[in-house]
Order: sequence, then structure tokens, then C-alpha cells
Amino acid sequence: MSLINERFDFSTIADAFLVHGSLQSPAFLDGRLAAELALRDISAEAWLEEVCAALGVEQPRDPASAEVLLGWRRQTLEALGAAELNYEPLLPDELFSLPERARGLQEWTQGFLEVLTEVGDDIRQAWSANLREALEDLDAVASIDVDLDESSDNENDLFALTEHARMAAMLLYTEQHPGKPQVEQPQE
Repeated sequence: MSLINERFDFSTIADAFLVHGSLQSPAFLDGRLAAELALRDISAEAWLEEVCAALGVEQPRDPASAEVLLGWRRQTLEALGAAELNYEPLLPDELFSLPERARGLQEWTQGFLEVLTEVGDDIRQAWSANLREALEDLDAVASIDVDLDESSDNENDLFALTEHARMAAMLLYTEQHPGKPQVEQPQE
């Protein structure tokens, strides 16, 4: 069975982690993945190595697991570079409690920011003021209180914070990859 056209969601990747004996959330690594693809186009081999190290294994358990982990990278790269601007962080969905979803966003943000700590000042200085401000705001998201009551206000706040993280990732990608995605069609 080929997984090339399958859409990978949080539960699919979490299940792949479970196959490798890991109970950790994929959100942290997804944040790292988004930042790494934006900054240095991490190769498929390097990504697989990083995921395996995080899972405490030398290599994926089987070809199907490898295909899921590599498909996750491919899906993220395609979404970051898509003209539709449809990138979505890999986070727990509405089947999870609000505190679990907030924890997922917090972990995603921590992974994303961890990669940014490796960026030199010369690169940071070239970033737009909008990008620098968006990334500064992510510092606050990384330390949000995840012990939330199930309420529509908290639901709306979490949605807004998730949207901010999504936009920051896309802004970083587009600034590091001028012309990608090409959202305006050039005149013939």
C-alpha cells in the first residue's frame, strides 16, 4: 500500500511513534520540522535520522513506518510552499481536550523556537520587522498556561494562538524562500 497521497494528521504520526515504543507527542518535532524546512531545507535522510534519534531507535521499524515519517516531511514541505497558504501545524485535533490541544501548541512552539536559537544574528537581521515580531510573540505562546477550562473563550483564544503560530511558520518560510510560494500569478 502506498502512502504517497495520504494526508498525515496528528493521530497518524502519534501512532507511528507508538509503533516505535514512544508515547511522546509529535507536536514538538513538527515544530522543529517546520523551522528546519524554512531555514535549511532539511533532507529526507537527515529528517529520518532526527526522528529516529528522538524516538530512541536506530532506524524505522519497517518500510511502512519510514514511509509515514518521510511522508510527514514531504507533506509539511509541500504545504509551506503551496500557493494556497494551507500549512497547518501538526497538532491534536478536536477529539482531544482543550488542555491537551494547548499542550500540543506549546510543544510545537517550543520545537519551532529551539531551531531558531541556532540562527545567527546576521540572518535574523535580514528578517522583516513583521517576522521578528511574530517570532517574539511565539516566545509567549511557548509558555502558555495549558491548564485550561473547556470554554468557548479559551477555545477561541487557542484557535487565535494556533493561527499565529501557523502564520509565523509560513512567514519564516516565505522570507527564506523568496518567490515560494508564488501566490500571485504573473501576467502572460
